[in-house]
Amino acid sequence: MSTYAGYLDKYADAGRGAGPTVSVVVPCYRVGKQIGRVLRAIGPEVALIYCVDDDCPERSGVAAEEIAATDPRIRVIHHERNKGVGAAVVSGYRRALQDGADIIVKLDGDGQMDPKRIPELVGPLLSGEADYVKANRFFCLEGLRSMPWIRLVGNAGLSFLSKLSTGYWTLFDPTNGFTAIHASVARALPLDKLADRYFFESDILFRLNTLRAVVAEVPIDAVYGDETSSLSPLKSLVQFPVYHLRNFLKRLFYNYFLRNFSIASVNLVAGLAMLTFGIVFGTVEWIQAYTSGQLASAGTVMLAALPVILGIQLILNFIGYDMASVPQSPIHRKLLPSGRG
Repeated sequence: MSTYAGYLDKYADAGRGAGPTVSVVVPCYRVGKQIGRVLRAIGPEVALIYCVDDDCPERSGVAAEEIAATDPRIRVIHHERNKGVGAAVVSGYRRALQDGADIIVKLDGDGQMDPKRIPELVGPLLSGEADYVKANRFFCLEGLRSMPWIRLVGNAGLSFLSKLSTGYWTLFDPTNGFTAIHASVARALPLDKLADRYFFESDILFRLNTLRAVVAEVPIDAVYGDETSSLSPLKSLVQFPVYHLRNFLKRLFYNYFLRNFSIASVNLVAGLAMLTFGIVFGTVEWIQAYTSGQLASAGTVMLAALPVILGIQLILNFIGYDMASVPQSPIHRKLLPSGRG
């Protein structure tokens, strides 16, 4: 908490109209038992709360409307059909931007995220250190004891894929949905292109990288209770790698060929060409030597091995350049309309 001591007072003024307007978006699907507890725990420093009922079979939106009778900050948005958590968040983003929010927090309605930690989450935004902030459940090792082992293993694998596809090599826990974004950055995002369902958190990171936005993490413990997840582990195991590969290829094209062409671009192209040539040539020569019963000459072996070695080295050089290119300068002040700061 000491890290945020310098601007928590500034955050506390937000809900009283003396500082930035902080809004919270709560996607609601099968959270009828938890939504009341979550909404009541949101502190007075939050100006507006948007509950998005994504055609919830438990009528979570109705439960939120009942609480809204005593809390005028709550606005309930209803989807006529289930569109997915990503689409629910986008609906909340659009409404919050329309109502003039300066910072938008995304908080799940299942009770796994403590609303009292919102000040820590928005701190780096208020201090100007970041454009987007997300929670990280893996920072505190003691808190991992309550996390199911399958989630531990799955998040480790997905985190590596996310580093590749988003370009944010220092981030972990990409599927964590406890986030905060500066409104000016949210306006710059192609909201209609973001993933509708559970890939939303990873997809928005990819889009943020194309904007060169700075993303920070805040260590927060996860809480697991009686909630049930609608995410199928098997489906995510099949779909997420495909989505990450798609975003990885897009990011390479956007950052290293469309918007810029540098020595890293040359390393990537040359490395892939040499690696491909070495593997194909070596495989063909090995098959011919095997079928003819004759050993390949030393020159043939070197002609296959050397391009592979050089190709791998060039690709590693590219990865090193990519890791060093993580955005460092926040962009939200550049995106603010004139007169706002």
